[in-house]
Amino acid sequence: MANLVVHFEIHASEPSKLIAFYSELLGWTFSQFGEMPYWSIDTGEGSINNTGAPGRGINGGLTERRGPRPETGAPVNGCNIVVGVDDIDALFAKGLELGASEALPLDDMQGIGRVGYLLDPDGNVFGLISPVLSDGTNVMERMAES
Repeated sequence: MANLVVHFEIHASEPSKLIAFYSELLGWTFSQFGEMPYWSIDTGEGSINNTGAPGRGINGGLTERRGPRPETGAPVNGCNIVVGVDDIDALFAKGLELGASEALPLDDMQGIGRVGYLLDPDGNVFGLISPVLSDGTNVMERMAES
């Protein structure tokens, strides 16, 4: 087996608040494991499922935070996730409306795509990325033509 990333976890001081945030923003579904303060996250169609059939993305989990939430302005402690989306400008704005704050503004990265980072309502940083730049150029299509 290759050393692929197959799972992610989000830590939450108030799990119900982040479950509502990510459900509304990204359409993810959450299922609690019994009475444990742990929820599996189904990120949707195309994700790797429990049967081992490969997809284009991964699922994760949400767990109760053990300790204080990250302080505003503190450096990232751990890993963060970047979510591939179609309409990054609309989702970034929706994230702000739902209580996120801007960590890094939306920006075009030539050859990569359009990216931006938010802090969720609990202070966790996460990124959004789209292959479509602000001028409408799709970097994935351009790469395929090369």
